[in-house]
Amino acid sequence: MNTLAKFFWLGHSAVKIITENDTVILIDPFLSQNPSTPESDKKQDKVDYILLTHGHEDHVGDTLDIAKNTGAKVISIVELSHLLKSDGLDESQAIEFNKGGTVQLEEFSVTMVSANHSSSFGGRYAGDPAGLIIKLNDGFTFYHMGDTNIMSEFELYGKLYQPDLTFIPIGDYYTMGVKEAVMSAGMLKSNRYVPIHYGTFPPLVGSPEDFKKAVEETGSSKVIVPKAGEEINL
Repeated sequence: MNTLAKFFWLGHSAVKIITENDTVILIDPFLSQNPSTPESDKKQDKVDYILLTHGHEDHVGDTLDIAKNTGAKVISIVELSHLLKSDGLDESQAIEFNKGGTVQLEEFSVTMVSANHSSSFGGRYAGDPAGLIIKLNDGFTFYHMGDTNIMSEFELYGKLYQPDLTFIPIGDYYTMGVKEAVMSAGMLKSNRYVPIHYGTFPPLVGSPEDFKKAVEETGSSKVIVPKAGEEINL
């Protein structure tokens, strides 16, 4: 299905969503120090919610500064939430939950699922890494996989949540590469994919063109490869 919400890939794993009511959601806002984020997107002045997949710096990024400047609510796994609060996040802005759980908000719900990776924040244990499945009030469902290796659970998540759009890491080295991502897409069977977590740093060699060609040759899913900062044409 389609949606009136607007989606933007801001480089690496950072994603921005503007709902039809102009609520702004940021996922993994690694922006100011991200070499792939356009200069115009490095500072965000209006943000309502920040969603975090795990504690690594290239995902938490500018969370504390953005939350302080905008009053955004920050949604993350319990342990990471505690660390963010200890580093200055106002307790009233923190929403913590855990894998398998769903948080229902005014314009969307977010469900936390598993990811196969690691997680720390400032050298401290930050809970398990996660993926996030967001369902908007119009029924449009999208999945941010976070950082992950291939998992058999993707087949289950596809059946359970039937995502219309999935942000999938393909870079290799720190996450799965193209070969694993293509097989993961085959299990998940999302309608559309946007490759993320590639090209930001030299080790992240996964090719979005290779991913697109392989997925579209082997199934009915569409792969969208946007430029950083541009609205994603669904």
